[in-house]
Amino acid sequence: MKQKRLSLGNGVLLIIDPQEKLLPKVFQPERITANMVLLIRFARIVGLPMVMTTQYRKGIGPIVEEIAQEASHVRPLDKVEFGCFNNASFRGEIRQLGDKRKVLVVAGIESHICVTQTVLGALERGYAVHVASDAVSSRTEWNRNVGLERMKVSGAVMSSTEMAIYELLERSDSPWFKEILPDLRTPVV
Repeated sequence: MKQKRLSLGNGVLLIIDPQEKLLPKVFQPERITANMVLLIRFARIVGLPMVMTTQYRKGIGPIVEEIAQEASHVRPLDKVEFGCFNNASFRGEIRQLGDKRKVLVVAGIESHICVTQTVLGALERGYAVHVASDAVSSRTEWNRNVGLERMKVSGAVMSSTEMAIYELLERSDSPWFKEILPDLRTPVV
């Protein structure tokens, strides 16, 4: 599929499995958490639809507190499937967003498992995917990088938190830009 440019009219933010028992164990957990929070805050400010998942919440626990607080308006969908598109509830949630919402901004864990399988499922279904690479991780740096490379060669766009935000904003004279700007002045790398 030819990659589509990300816009407020076609985008959806997808946050995959940022859970208490797993997120603290991934490569650079503070960076991942901060960038997910920034993406969620931005999505809330501009009204970008957002879907969040958990992987077997009973075993891996709830969403980490910092992310859960920022996304208090979103009910996470629990799944046991690694790829979100293999879950009927997830597919229903995405379908409800409408046919124009065909570009996903993806963040989450783990890069080489749930994130990659979800991205592959999205690409197979005709979605364009922008991976916020600084908001994606795995328990090892190696697996994080292998997952990012697999998604890239499969057709996903490698992006970053700031890159996605600026692409969605398009201009500097909006009230949204002024509201998110203080958070963009201190990037987490």
